[in-house]
Amino acid sequence: MRRALLLIPLFLAACETPREACISGANRELRTINALIDETRGNLARGYAIGVRQEVRTISETCRTESPEGIITTFPCDRTEIVDVSEPVAVDLNAERAKLESLLQRQFQMQSQSQAVIAQCQTLPDE
Repeated sequence: MRRALLLIPLFLAACETPREACISGANRELRTINALIDETRGNLARGYAIGVRQEVRTISETCRTESPEGIITTFPCDRTEIVDVSEPVAVDLNAERAKLESLLQRQFQMQSQSQAVIAQCQTLPDE
């Protein structure tokens, strides 16, 4: 079931018309800039950033095995998993403000470029 859910975005992307694909591509970088602006504003509001580190955990479990004769044996075993852990990270708030200003300027530039590309995309067939 999980595998099927992972494939849904691929099927949906295959259903895009040339016009929709063009518009989506034109807005891709702008979406990235907008996400970075949101993240930077959040850092400034909190006073710190949120970093993610990976932690390796070993989980003790009881495993089972069945011999060719049909005898079931249980034994202790370990399973390793990697977990993402969020944690506060100190940031230079002055640098964050400068970064936000730079991102806002880039966003303004990208919006006009994106609108020009979208206007060209509108000429593509919508099939």
